[in-house]
Amino acid sequence: MVLADWLGNGVLNLSAWGIVAYVLVVTHITIVTVTVYLHRYSAHRSIDLHPALQHFFRFWSWLTTGMITRQWTAIHRKHHAATETREDPHSPKVQGIREILWKGTEAYRAAARDTAIMERYGSGCPDDWLERNLYSKHEMLGVGMMAVINVALFGFIGISVWAIQMLWIPLLGAGVINGVGHYWGYRNFESPDASTNMVPWGILIGGEELHNNHHTYPNSARLSQKWWEFDAGWMWIRLFQAFGLARPLSTGPMAEKSPGKTTLDVDTVWAVLNDRFRLMARYKNQVVRPLIEQECAKVDRATGRLLRAARHALCRHEGLVDESGKRRIDQAVQASHTIGTIYNLRLRLQAIWSQRGGNAEDMLHALSQWCRDAEATGIQALRDFVGELKSYTVPKLARA
Repeated sequence: MVLADWLGNGVLNLSAWGIVAYVLVVTHITIVTVTVYLHRYSAHRSIDLHPALQHFFRFWSWLTTGMITRQWTAIHRKHHAATETREDPHSPKVQGIREILWKGTEAYRAAARDTAIMERYGSGCPDDWLERNLYSKHEMLGVGMMAVINVALFGFIGISVWAIQMLWIPLLGAGVINGVGHYWGYRNFESPDASTNMVPWGILIGGEELHNNHHTYPNSARLSQKWWEFDAGWMWIRLFQAFGLARPLSTGPMAEKSPGKTTLDVDTVWAVLNDRFRLMARYKNQVVRPLIEQECAKVDRATGRLLRAARHALCRHEGLVDESGKRRIDQAVQASHTIGTIYNLRLRLQAIWSQRGGNAEDMLHALSQWCRDAEATGIQALRDFVGELKSYTVPKLARA
């Protein structure tokens, strides 16, 4: 009878709600492990973690996912190096959204078997006795132990608890983040890839749903960029920091606006270069959108619809504009000289930092000429934007 009770209820004998609470807690710890340790610490080195916390996360990853630090790190670095090309280990643009959403784990395992990826992108990962003789050597032993632990704690239903744990990262990480995060959602920044932010409140995914923000500033320990975006991983980093267990190394571009600064200099160049994606987002919001509305008020209804239809494509990174978008841009530019002017100036501004091999003085000359040309248009929105651009500088701490 005692054995039957133990097999039915386990050692803890929890209610259904107690088991649900357990599942939510342990899966959240796994998400924190992925976003704080594997992603922000190991892959991008945007934070520093206490050795004890590093090893806890390494052990928890082995126990609950079977993922090895070096494999995850190398595959993710490869993803950033070859985003949305045929070299990308998991691209919904190349392999298809269904393939990545439902078979993302298979893509991960295929990449993990590629020794070239491991050798080139797996540097700086743990290589101690435990890694060589336990974690990497017996990567499935941990998840097997987790199954035994769950059955001991909850009885037969522990198998279902274990199954949920095993599906958590393959579904949310390999599927949703790697798949949907490059396919559907909103974009704060026009990064050259198709990364998106899915929802502003992703407690289940630990902040990883802010994928466009991350691809724009991959070395930032904080993934949120808007005041209403919530990054659960950053919340945990700040908590660990309060106990001396973590230290953010980077939280975004080194740039600030200095009130009263009205001249361009080399500091402006470096600040603009660092903050170029946010700068282009401001160009969209402060120049393109208002002027489209102003132009719509001057033209007939049909032309107004044409201009509004082109609004998104006019601000899109040109490498991501499809044929339909290109036609809309051409129609809008032909319909309005003003829209053509601000569109061409946007392309010119982006080209300044897209050129390879230029030095600070060359960039300063090009930026100065751009500002003169923008002001010469007589368009007030452009003049205001130039005034804001001139105020950019490098923070004093960054110069030290």
